Amino acid sequence: MKRRTGARGFGVAAILIWSLVPIYWAIKTSLQTEADARAKPAHYLPTNATLDNYATLLTGDSDVPAQIRQSAVNIVVECGAATIVTVLLATLAGYAFARMRFRGRNVLFYAVLATMAFPAYTTLIPLYRIMSTFGLVNTYTGIVLVYVSGFLPLATWILHNYFASLPVGIEEAGLVDGARRLQVLWHLLLPLARPGIISTALITFLFAWGQFLFPLVLSSDLSTQPLTVVIASLQGRHVVPSTLLNAAGVLAIIVPALLALAFNRYIVNGLLAGSTK
Repeated sequence: MKRRTGARGFGVAAILIWSLVPIYWAIKTSLQTEADARAKPAHYLPTNATLDNYATLLTGDSDVPAQIRQSAVNIVVECGAATIVTVLLATLAGYAFARMRFRGRNVLFYAVLATMAFPAYTTLIPLYRIMSTFGLVNTYTGIVLVYVSGFLPLATWILHNYFASLPVGIEEAGLVDGARRLQVLWHLLLPLARPGIISTALITFLFAWGQFLFPLVLSSDLSTQPLTVVIASLQGRHVVPSTLLNAAGVLAIIVPALLALAFNRYIVNGLLAGSTK
């Protein structure tokens, strides 16, 4: 038992070190000047810590800060729109699969779930050709549609399980009183399903924020490129200070990190409640 506990503790420590050290190093570098960051031997604690790199990103007039700010706007718009559309469609689909009876329901539902078994990148080229045919490459609409098509099956599954876990009597009472299905869904079921909807929205937003390859292929200039793509494209330019890149990287991870920490209870409770009936 002691050996097992020790091995488990060692494994947890190794995972934490592997995960947190790069983040710490990025934060440390972002708080240094370029000269301090390149000093040898390296400083493991920030010397003469400064917020100048963040101030430059937020208020600077040069090309790099302007690109970072524009890409930050792009990623918020794309992730926000994809989350809203995905949650809206998944709510309707999850309710229909969980409560309504129609021909082919099970076949269609399992077909939707089966799409999650395929690696997402196998659809990259077909999606690019479809978006190119309709003139949606390098547009917000094209990126949002691709995100929705990728996240909708998982969101539908989560909300289907959540709606299926709610008491049927509530819905039946509303229908007996003369309410229509959409009225029952809006006034009775959605308030009860709020934790599941919030968890689905958070998961969708976090997944969208972490996308890289799809927006890299579907966006060719700064007008639609998200923050993740722009930071990667700047890494090969020697004129961009590493401290500025690390500051941009910290800004890119702070939003999902804060969301995950602030709404961790909703994510866990929503998934657990929706996974059991």
